[in-house]
Amino acid sequence: MNAPIRILYVDDYPLDRELVLDALEKEHNEFEVTLATSRADFETAIANNVFDLVLTDFNILGFEGLQVLDAVHARDADMPVIIVTGTGSEEVAVEAMKRGASDYVIKTPHHIGRLPFTIQTALEKKRVEKERRLAETRIQSQLQHIAALHRIDVAISSNFNLNMVLDVVLEQAIDQLGVDAASVLLVNKDTQTLDYAAGRGFRSKTIENTHLRLGEGWVGRAALERKIVSLHRFRDLENEDARATALTGEGFVCYHAAPLIAKGQIKGVLEVFTRSYRKTNDEWLDFFSTLASQAAVAVDNAHLFENLQRAVMELAMAYDATIEGWSRALDLRDRETEGHTQRVAELTERLARAMGVNEAEIVHIRRGALLHDIGKMGVPDAILLKPDKLTEEEWAIMRQHPVYAYELLSPIAYLHPALDIPYCHHEKWDGTGYPRQLKGEQIPLAARLFAVVDVWDALLSDRPYRPGWPREQALVYIRSQAGAYFDPQVVKAFLRMIETR
Repeated sequence: MNAPIRILYVDDYPLDRELVLDALEKEHNEFEVTLATSRADFETAIANNVFDLVLTDFNILGFEGLQVLDAVHARDADMPVIIVTGTGSEEVAVEAMKRGASDYVIKTPHHIGRLPFTIQTALEKKRVEKERRLAETRIQSQLQHIAALHRIDVAISSNFNLNMVLDVVLEQAIDQLGVDAASVLLVNKDTQTLDYAAGRGFRSKTIENTHLRLGEGWVGRAALERKIVSLHRFRDLENEDARATALTGEGFVCYHAAPLIAKGQIKGVLEVFTRSYRKTNDEWLDFFSTLASQAAVAVDNAHLFENLQRAVMELAMAYDATIEGWSRALDLRDRETEGHTQRVAELTERLARAMGVNEAEIVHIRRGALLHDIGKMGVPDAILLKPDKLTEEEWAIMRQHPVYAYELLSPIAYLHPALDIPYCHHEKWDGTGYPRQLKGEQIPLAARLFAVVDVWDALLSDRPYRPGWPREQALVYIRSQAGAYFDPQVVKAFLRMIETR
């Protein structure tokens, strides 16, 4: 059985009332009519009852139809009001419709018989309008939700900083869900606890002390059971949940927690809090779940990126350790130069920084310096370890070691940026070096830096065929070779660096 249609009928003329009531009540038993015969009756009725429609005569004692219309709409702007008059003008009718009257009916011999139809039409119009507004509101809400999810997507795809992404998630949760505070707790795999990661809208920092076991409290339950949990009387937990007790000062009333699940793994929990009662519906819960899914993706991406960074770092460390090992092996093979490789690598780094080379390039310069003599692996021991001076034929073989270095290292893509020193460190500024007789700035900067450092260390070191030179003598030689063996600008920077040590 349908609910009755509640009508407030305002009219002070007895004959009209009798005819209208007869038409409404006898012919249409779904109408439930309340009668008001004066202004006082009207005001009492409208204040104490809920109606679906108001039907009013335009002229009643001490009141007129437009005043009834205004009074009704002051309480409920959507309430249909039908005005009936026997003396109205076209101007009054237009004014009534402009103010929001559903209809303006002129009394005729047949108007009373048509009133039920007029009422049904006004109510149907109200229903359609209400549905239209609800649809518009729903569409607007969905558009806002889509925009919010897009902002989160952009944050996830353009930023690997988890804290910044979670801040965007929390901002959208508060705005779109209409809550007062929100937080994210993440699973700590080492301790199997839910630890605070980010929060917004809290009056104190108490929430930041959250460390709960999986399954502990309502938030732990959401994680363990992998489903949304809701509580509309947060205070009920204060005597049984230590965390709820700690949050007493926040004044929370409603609480909801959604698990963060990515690739089948629980990553944490998204919590939202309100300080007043908030009724939820399926649409609200669905969007809450979607936000939790987005947060889970953000957490998973951040962990993947963190793991990738760690793997790349560990791989780079392994490569560098291998290169260090190669350099020590070369030094052990050629005992005359033991320790030489480490010294020149460190000094070349210092010189590169002094000349403003960026840190990314210095990484490759160090690797090149450590591998500068790797080509000597292709030089026979009889030549490399010969205690006497080399013959011209032997020097011809020895001068091939930069080429051997290039052939050995160039297939390794990782070491391409480090090739300049092993391949070019015996080239000279005046073009008389080897293996390609490069001249001036044709020689890569890394090789020009290393050439000065390499000669400097060689001059200071003892050799079987000569003792190391005194420091001042070595400095004089370095100065004398500026513009011949060495790049003059590199020599200036090197001398400044050495003289300030």
